[in-house]
Amino acid sequence: MHMLRQAALVLALTLISFLAAQAEEAPQPKPSIAMYGETKYQPGFAHVDYANPEARKGGEMHLAEEGTFDTLNPFVLKGLAAPAVAGMLFQTLTTGTEDEPFSRYGLVAETIEMPEDRSWVAFNLRKEAKFNDGTPITADDVVWTFNTLMEKGHPFFKAYYAKVAKAEATSPSRVKFTFSMANNRELPLIMGELPVMSKHYWEGKTFDASTLEAPLGSGPYRVKSVDQGRRITFERVKDWWAKDLPIVKGMYNFDTIVIDMYRDETVLFQAFFSGEYDFRQENVAKNWAAEYDEKKPVKEGLIKKAEIKHSLPTGMQAFAYNIRKPVFQDPRVREALGYAFDFEWSNKQFAYGTYARTHSYFENSDMAATGLPTGKELEILQQYKGKIPDEVFTKEFTLPTTDGSGNGIRDNLAKAKELLTQAGWKIGSSGVLEKDGQPFKFEILIDSPAFERWILPFIGNLKKLGVVANLRNVDTAQYQHRIENFDFDMTVHSFGQSLSPGNEQRDYWGSDKADVHGSRNIIGIKNPVLDDLIQKLVSAKDREELVAICHAMDRVLLWNYYVIPQWYHPAWWIAYWDKFGRPETAPKYGLGVPETWWYDAQKAAKIAEKAPEKKQ
Repeated sequence: MHMLRQAALVLALTLISFLAAQAEEAPQPKPSIAMYGETKYQPGFAHVDYANPEARKGGEMHLAEEGTFDTLNPFVLKGLAAPAVAGMLFQTLTTGTEDEPFSRYGLVAETIEMPEDRSWVAFNLRKEAKFNDGTPITADDVVWTFNTLMEKGHPFFKAYYAKVAKAEATSPSRVKFTFSMANNRELPLIMGELPVMSKHYWEGKTFDASTLEAPLGSGPYRVKSVDQGRRITFERVKDWWAKDLPIVKGMYNFDTIVIDMYRDETVLFQAFFSGEYDFRQENVAKNWAAEYDEKKPVKEGLIKKAEIKHSLPTGMQAFAYNIRKPVFQDPRVREALGYAFDFEWSNKQFAYGTYARTHSYFENSDMAATGLPTGKELEILQQYKGKIPDEVFTKEFTLPTTDGSGNGIRDNLAKAKELLTQAGWKIGSSGVLEKDGQPFKFEILIDSPAFERWILPFIGNLKKLGVVANLRNVDTAQYQHRIENFDFDMTVHSFGQSLSPGNEQRDYWGSDKADVHGSRNIIGIKNPVLDDLIQKLVSAKDREELVAICHAMDRVLLWNYYVIPQWYHPAWWIAYWDKFGRPETAPKYGLGVPETWWYDAQKAAKIAEKAPEKKQ
């Protein structure tokens, strides 16, 4: 009996030790998590630095965009979604800030649990979190949302959440996501970006169909009215459940936000000065340099202008090839056509010299590759010797340049001809390059007249090479359809980048996305080296390693000549009717419009006195 009691005691002590060890290892719930290190705002903070907690509620902000819309469901491939619906109506499990590279703070979720190896993440939902019909947000809603987006949502979601093995509600207020891999540092954070939809609202409805019925959300605004394709009006939810949370304190101040749609950019531009809308972010250098200061409201001080420097990666805006097309499958051809784009001359003619040439897929950031590879980056690239261009190791990547006179293009065209000849293209009897009996012809697809003046000289230079390029400008709906179905030869496209690149790179460059309609791999890249680098990227253990991998990816992308880089500007150009208040501190990585601005009735009254025709 003594021995049995002793054995039982040993067993009990062992069990207690085991349970204690398990308790020590169990991740503690946290109100926020960061990609690396700790979040900026710790428990007890009152509000983010770039929001004014005393901002007045009320008034209206009138915005405008080019294009149209035919659905209020922003989560599916079908249709053109109305602008801002996702952000206005739907809340995510967590939210980020505009003054940190990549951190997430509890929103629908109050706390977050995550083990050291980040092989899973759990979110504990707030008791007060509810949809705008008063029903509580539950773990079942979150799981239903995830499964529905994966099964019926836009292909982006399937790519973004590809490494999620299981989503489960472990209690009515706790949801857990288990991953198919460990040490993917970004996955727990991007799971927090999941917008939560109401399961009970969608019962009996077809999720992947276009709809103009305003879906039930849980956000700071609801849809007030819709004029299909022309206007959408949002109204503030005054009893919004999250309004007093520190992470959103001082935000979402306008009672009404109206967004008008314009089919024509010229009309959209002029409508701003007529007072049809309040805020404009300018993207055309010619307009900014030559048009604004001549307008009466600007001269009279009714419209304010500002150029705001930012620290965001500008990514890659470029002429993007569709390398599924036989004519563009030879890298020498892709490189050759780049010599026909005279950026320096075009920048002088069309942008008053204000743009800088893009030299990286991670432009305007520390992730952009420069010089020759060294250190950790070189170690990474050496693993792929023989599988990537040899020039990666021996030459700094540069783009063709000219003196901007319009005459310097001749030498560049000579180099282009040499490359095209090496690739087997020869001038035929018609004066057009031919190979295997096929003439060198292709189409440049766009949906904005603003690019035409840049593209036409490029087409003229291509003609001198014996290449026939035609410009096709189509409406937004047709453009989106053709891009999603890879029905184009070349287009103007922007590949945006975040401060912390990760899983979304699969959708940009992953081989398994090249044939998925609606994916962002519009180029059609199938490169095993890039696939491997993306895998390394999502598992990077710290910021230093992430930057080195981005440098390596940058070089592989650049030296394969998948695009002809265009230009960027490391600042925002904004103009607005002077009837708003703005926080004293601007966010480092965003504009904060309309989230942190507010309506100033006194300023608006002054505008009404000076410009009574201005809509209030």
